[in-house]
Amino acid sequence: MGVPLWVWLVTIGVTIAFFVIEFIAHVRTPHEPTMRESTIWSAFYIGLALLFGVGIGTVSGWEFGAEYFAGYLTEKALSVDNLFVFLLVMSAFAVPKAYQQKVLLIGIVIALVMRGGFIAVGAALIENFSWIFYLFGALLLVLAWRQLQHDNEDDAGDNALTRWSRRVLPVTDDFRGDRLFVTEHGKRWVTPLFITVLAIGVVDLIFAVDSIPAIYGLTEEAYIVFTANAFALMGLRQLYFLLGGVLERLIYLAQGLAFILAFIGVKLVLHALHVNELPFINGGEPVLWIPEIPTWLSLVVIAGAIAVATVASLMTTRGKVTDPA
Repeated sequence: MGVPLWVWLVTIGVTIAFFVIEFIAHVRTPHEPTMRESTIWSAFYIGLALLFGVGIGTVSGWEFGAEYFAGYLTEKALSVDNLFVFLLVMSAFAVPKAYQQKVLLIGIVIALVMRGGFIAVGAALIENFSWIFYLFGALLLVLAWRQLQHDNEDDAGDNALTRWSRRVLPVTDDFRGDRLFVTEHGKRWVTPLFITVLAIGVVDLIFAVDSIPAIYGLTEEAYIVFTANAFALMGLRQLYFLLGGVLERLIYLAQGLAFILAFIGVKLVLHALHVNELPFINGGEPVLWIPEIPTWLSLVVIAGAIAVATVASLMTTRGKVTDPA
């Protein structure tokens, strides 16, 4: 694809600018977003992501455009699963809705930074070790199985790190507005909001392990991997409030994501066989008689899996009322 350094710098700069604007315009003053506000901004970010994909297809070719859209859809679906766990974390710590925006924004920034690190490491590994595709493929198949169990949310608000932090750090008994730290009686305290952010950070780390191998199964272009992740995370805060109780109706989302991760895992293994250099597989030669899965088919399968999981969930839970967190 050949992305020059200045394009990378501009892209990263614009991404940072969006998050700064998010903080100044929406998060600095604690409030619960209205449905209208959440809808407008969710539509804006989704529209921007789609427009960017069209730009990639127009400038760099539609093979790269299709890779971007497949990656964006996969990351967006994984991000919605992220939201479900965020919902459980917020409930576990009883975070008032007016302060949830700040937690979400910090969590999203942490997620993007973590994924940026994973992207850089993944790109270096792919560049130097072709066998890494076998490892990524096997990892995704394991993660697909774990996703079917869907137990990653069970201890979302009660993981070892947050339990340790409560024992070691001085934590206030209740929230102090939207502050993470306070000084009282000459002593520095952390608030329950800080512990919530810590829990969100742990969740982000877990999901990054799912996310990056998955998108590298769809494209080897680090620029596409980064921008697809960035756009999937942008607007996630608004989407959290927009979906509200609907999140709890997506009962088949885990199965849909498991299918997507397994599909990409198989795609990675097939690609690994095509670039094989391991001496104990086919004498160290590529296995070219096995077909690879084309990008257009990946896009169709991913979009279809998301659509089927969503429609089946909403039809099964139709008429049931859930209370938003």
